[in-house]
Amino acid sequence: MIAILTGDIINSAVQLNSSWMHPLKAFFNEHGSTPAIWEIYRGDEFQLKVHPSEALKVAFQIKAIIRSNPELDVRIGIGIGEESHKAERISESNGTAYQRSGRTFGLLKKKKSTLMLSTGKSEFDDTWNLILALALNFMDHWSPVSAEITALSLAHPNRSQMAFARQLDIKQSAISQRRKRARWKLVKSILSHYEKQILNLIE
Repeated sequence: MIAILTGDIINSAVQLNSSWMHPLKAFFNEHGSTPAIWEIYRGDEFQLKVHPSEALKVAFQIKAIIRSNPELDVRIGIGIGEESHKAERISESNGTAYQRSGRTFGLLKKKKSTLMLSTGKSEFDDTWNLILALALNFMDHWSPVSAEITALSLAHPNRSQMAFARQLDIKQSAISQRRKRARWKLVKSILSHYEKQILNLIE
């Protein structure tokens, strides 16, 4: 079982590619090499392959990285399933994970959503897409500083607030306030619940 994330950058035309391309590529490189594990194509669209247990965290990280720019957002369709054909390029591979990811990504504009998932299990998908719809009520409106601290916190879950304060050259109390506005505790709870449920589903 694998997870495929298919996405695109919203409002990419108003920004130079370098404003979001470099941090996104750096993040993708943490998960493997291009073009087998990830690709960016047609200027602002991408695919990334990860383990199902990591899929939602990775989607949240991409969201936070892109939302760090005040003019940008991202749409992501997550598909979880099999990989029946593994090509040299992820864009040429196939299987239920790819098909579900593509179909889900295609539904995002119609559903006026920026993040949905599909596992082929309707009850699981309905529940999680409702959870995601509720979470997007605040995630779609992260300020750049809320998105930045969320991205850092997801990347370094064991790092102290003081360490983040030193890194960003701000007071520790500002880190706490930014996390509070980003709903960091709720983000962590959603991810913890997802990881438990997806592992039960794919076992």
